[in-house]
Amino acid sequence: MMKIKIVAVLLILGVVANAQKITCSPEDKSLFETKISDLEHAKASNLGDTIALVGQSFLGTPYVEKTLEVGDTETLVVNFGGLDCTTFVENVMAFSMMLQNQQKDFENFTENLETVRYRNGDLNGYPSRLHYFTEWIRNNEKKGLVKNITAVLGGVELEKPINFMGTHRNLYPFLASDENFEAMLKVEKEIAKEKLCYLPQDQIESKEHLIKSGDILALATSIKGLDVTHTGIAIHQPDGRLHLLHASSKNGEVEISELPLADYLKNIKSNIGIIVARPTLLSF
Repeated sequence: MMKIKIVAVLLILGVVANAQKITCSPEDKSLFETKISDLEHAKASNLGDTIALVGQSFLGTPYVEKTLEVGDTETLVVNFGGLDCTTFVENVMAFSMMLQNQQKDFENFTENLETVRYRNGDLNGYPSRLHYFTEWIRNNEKKGLVKNITAVLGGVELEKPINFMGTHRNLYPFLASDENFEAMLKVEKEIAKEKLCYLPQDQIESKEHLIKSGDILALATSIKGLDVTHTGIAIHQPDGRLHLLHASSKNGEVEISELPLADYLKNIKSNIGIIVARPTLLSF
């Protein structure tokens, strides 16, 4: 009898610990149920088209910045009511993983989201989140989730210090903690060991036929200390051109760019080109 009581207590503690780790409103849980039901038959003949379908299911979702900066400690934030460019991509990946692996439960979704969002798939405080998208790509490539194909497309290397968070500490509330700040400085030091490879802006139009719908695109920037300023999903449109499916801060919602990607980027002063990551097995 004593052993049974101990096991019961441990199970209860495990549920409580898990609840503390996830931030999700009842409305978002309900939205999840609706979303996974709607996507049940969305799996396409290939992975890229599946990702594009999942991405399009978010069209019209409001753009909201800093959706992950909530509370006093890092938790797995689930928010379908508002997305920024990175959380849009992460949610699309997590749902696509569910379709790929024939999963239906909310617990499967949160496991997938944690896998994609955090270094080595393990939420262990604020610094464990993949804040810089170049590290996001590299770490998810190690997990077998994506493949960086930028070099194959003709990308060029750039040596550039990536230290925006470390040099703009006041912009990030969680960096008020000395522990978090010192940890992020170490992360930036590791990122600095890798060169940034990007496909220059003037080469995108000639290479866009090599980029598939469902590929993840990151917009490389000339801004000091930053690697990319925006991210989204590649999608070929009926006009025969490659467009960007993304959470747009300018228009305030998830949309498909009106202009083809190559033309869209010409209107962004700081843009130097793109980084392209192709989703692969979507399993961990």
